[in-house]
Amino acid sequence: MSRSLEDRSRYWPEEWPLGDGTLGSYTNFRTTIRAACGPGSGQEAPRLLHVTAVAMYRDVSTEDRHRLAQLAHTATQRLTQRIGCRTQLRALPAHMGAVPSKLRPVLTADGSCRWAGQLAKEQGQGRLPDRALTTPARDRNPAEGCLLAASPTQVRAIARTLTGDQRHYADEALTDTAWWMRTMSYFGTEAGAVSRDEIGDVKKIKPGTAGGGSHGVWWASSICNGKPALHTLTVGYLYDGILGGKALNSLFRAYVDDITTQRGCTHVTYPAKKFDDV
Repeated sequence: MSRSLEDRSRYWPEEWPLGDGTLGSYTNFRTTIRAACGPGSGQEAPRLLHVTAVAMYRDVSTEDRHRLAQLAHTATQRLTQRIGCRTQLRALPAHMGAVPSKLRPVLTADGSCRWAGQLAKEQGQGRLPDRALTTPARDRNPAEGCLLAASPTQVRAIARTLTGDQRHYADEALTDTAWWMRTMSYFGTEAGAVSRDEIGDVKKIKPGTAGGGSHGVWWASSICNGKPALHTLTVGYLYDGILGGKALNSLFRAYVDDITTQRGCTHVTYPAKKFDDV
């Protein structure tokens, strides 16, 4: 695995839900408490708050992980009271286990990456990522992600099918520019706070829309439990060109089909663009 991806998965792992996910999320060194401000909230209160506590050192103990959660929870309570955010924070869970950061074979993936393992079994590995970092898939998770990456073995196998500049990209994938992709879905209030970065220009993604293709980002929309949802795919630099439009289109639709089926979502809107020009 390239150093850049090892660093990402180790130091910026996928966040696990706190309890059923509605209270927030956490990693081994960071806890985020979320608070949705309901009707009757003050004018200063946004629709959604995220309050994060971070440990700026390695090897955070189980005890310190709980302290981080308590700090974030207390800070959120005080902030919501000060700005008039009408919400009810649930108690912290008694157990916050260590969050896995090691990518594992995609064929055995479960949880939030189960769909990727199924796709690989049905269509073959091809040039798709062969490693996955999953999170628990729970119906009440307001946000749910899956990180996928090509291992050095997979990169070398793909390289044998490439020519020209693409062969050079494979060499870089082994040292500097990892081949990875990430799917994320946002539900309810979370769907109203999603943006994409186009070379420093941050643009909000509106629920109910679908599109993408530039800068390695695609999105689709649906309605889940009567509330808007956004489903996104982000592909690492250069990897989208290695995969090609047909594989990307198949992968993204497989992901959106799976999560909307699991959540019982309707009114699914896919990008009109078929990734043909990627």
